[in-house]
Amino acid sequence: MKNTILRFFLVVMSCLAMGAVQNAAAAKRPNIIYIMADDLGYAELGSYGQKKIRTPHLDQMAREGMRFTQHYTGAPVCAPARCSLMTGKHGGHAYVRDNFEIGDWETHRGQMPLKAEHTTIAETLKEKGYATGAFGKWGLGEVGSTGDPLNQGFDRFVGYNCQRHAHNLYPRYLVEDSGKRTLKGNDRGLTGETYGPQVIADEMLKFVKDHKDEPFFVYYPTVIPHLALQVPDEESKAYAGQWTETPYTGKSYLPHPTPRAAYAGMITFMDKQIGRLFALLKELDLDGNTVVFFTSDNGTTFLKAQVDFEFFDSVGGLNGLKGSVLEGGIRVPLLVRWPGKIKRGAVVDHISAHYDAMATIAEIGGANTPDDTDGISYLSTLMGRKQKPHDYLFWDYAGYGAQLAVRQGDWKAVRRGLKKNPDAPLQLFNLKDDPAESRDLAGERPQIAKRLGRIMLDAREKPEIERFRFGQYR
Repeated sequence: MKNTILRFFLVVMSCLAMGAVQNAAAAKRPNIIYIMADDLGYAELGSYGQKKIRTPHLDQMAREGMRFTQHYTGAPVCAPARCSLMTGKHGGHAYVRDNFEIGDWETHRGQMPLKAEHTTIAETLKEKGYATGAFGKWGLGEVGSTGDPLNQGFDRFVGYNCQRHAHNLYPRYLVEDSGKRTLKGNDRGLTGETYGPQVIADEMLKFVKDHKDEPFFVYYPTVIPHLALQVPDEESKAYAGQWTETPYTGKSYLPHPTPRAAYAGMITFMDKQIGRLFALLKELDLDGNTVVFFTSDNGTTFLKAQVDFEFFDSVGGLNGLKGSVLEGGIRVPLLVRWPGKIKRGAVVDHISAHYDAMATIAEIGGANTPDDTDGISYLSTLMGRKQKPHDYLFWDYAGYGAQLAVRQGDWKAVRRGLKKNPDAPLQLFNLKDDPAESRDLAGERPQIAKRLGRIMLDAREKPEIERFRFGQYR
């Protein structure tokens, strides 16, 4: 009897000790914060050459961390870019390949939801004991659907579940978990009493405070600087009178008397929230154990009357804007900061994409990456070690006439307008010599064009959703 009790006691103590070890290991895991701006162009940060818009905190992030010069989104518009990021799949394998609205425009029922069997970054980290929160624009399924962030690995969500809802930054409410939080003094006008992005940023910071004693993953897909042009007065006034303005009269979004000042003010507001985040990490003594990523979902909007991309040189001389698989639509900034781990002020030309984030973040957090992803972890690049490269990057995008693109080394092939013309010609560019994609070399380099054209066929799987189908499949 005594031996039985002793054995039982030893088993209990062993389990408790194992639990303590596991908890200690979890506590040592790095915190991970992934910030994604909305429609921010490749060259709209000071660290990427911006001269007019002030982004001091993000510029400091670049000085203290690593700046990628050849990083790409998985798609040139909102929902498919978010799907690619969250699931680690390029457009040829992704479930969502264009924006797909559910319900009537004003119902704000969200977009095509992820399916229950899809695995997200948040789900992989939850298995390793991470607290997970998302704050901003989701766009991958309405509340209660299989794509609801609370059904895709997140413990907490505050923001705009629906992209259409996010077209106003003074909304009547924000989604909070499975309910709605009414915002005081707002009626979806140009201004209001409660700025939605401020509430979202405050909740993001609160989540960090609430989970400071355990490993956490924060996904902060801020709605800025996506239209409409709405920003607190003090932000736009900081740029007032600096430039000649042509008032926007409001044909597609809300009007604004000083669109240039408003747009610059929105980006600077976003930068301030990131400054608040870094200050909080230092205050909580989490700075050295937290890796922070910053990127954008796609290039700058093409609505020039509201966002003067030529005036701001928003894509830095690249060709194309939001909605295009040309460089200006898909090449995006990527800054990564991890004090004591990442070399300060490093600039790298590793060719990478949003769909690498899952593999990278999983490796950082000690989690397993699903077998069916297309990404390659770039943690080796972050640590200054030899990096495994991609054979190619691939885009399969059903919107804006239907487009395909492949990048392999310095070469990039593009086919556009495939819904109207399934035989649309392949264009070939050498990005090293011609980053603006101004000279089509398909006729001069037919073997390279043929090779990349074959990849366009082999990398595609026929999508489940008929609306996303176009062209040929292997």
